Amino acid sequence: MLAKRAPSLRRTYGLRKGTILASLANAALLLVAVGAIAWEAVRRFADPQPIETGPVMIVAAIGIAINTATALMFMKGSKEDLNVRGAFLHMAADAGVSAGVVVAAFALSLTGWLWLDPVVSLAIVAVIVLGTWGLLRDSLDLALDATPRGIDPAKVRDWLAARPGVSEVHDLHIWAMSTTETAMTAHVVRPLGADHDQFLHEACAELASKFNIGHVTIQVETSHGAHACRLAPADVV
Repeated sequence: MLAKRAPSLRRTYGLRKGTILASLANAALLLVAVGAIAWEAVRRFADPQPIETGPVMIVAAIGIAINTATALMFMKGSKEDLNVRGAFLHMAADAGVSAGVVVAAFALSLTGWLWLDPVVSLAIVAVIVLGTWGLLRDSLDLALDATPRGIDPAKVRDWLAARPGVSEVHDLHIWAMSTTETAMTAHVVRPLGADHDQFLHEACAELASKFNIGHVTIQVETSHGAHACRLAPADVV
């Protein structure tokens, strides 16, 4: 709802970036949760606790069914949206925890080995951390305005450079406006008197269809030498 709010003079992109902050919070929350599980698991090595295995297995089995069904609902969109991916990981992690609880409780009922409980807990922690690390990395990248995964800046630059009349492309920037929207700015050098309006219209439409970059701003330049763009050097931002 916040991401759909209209832009203002102060927040010219609206609150779309909030979706990236939400995915970052999702990743952080998952890591905090597994940290708590790991802490409790380590503590139980020193102080094992008896477990009522029957009720534990029943409740955990119900958790597996509910969380797996919910995770499947989010699976399809988890590759396009980091927030959906975060929700998917939450549900999958809960299902994994419940499955681990069932296994540990069943083994405990047969053997009485109380150390199985913290061992399985640590194994679950390892699996969740591996899955969450990618979410955290991608969320940080988007928060720092890195090019979103799935878009190759070199290919975008080469495509722009190959457009009719373009002799140079510089100051190219591609970043995420939200977890589902991508923006781009670039400077291109074209001949004086060329049809720049048609070029811009066609370039923006094709960048949206070919690279899924929906918000494109291109600055057309026609001069070199004394009037060269100060942002042309690759090391200047």
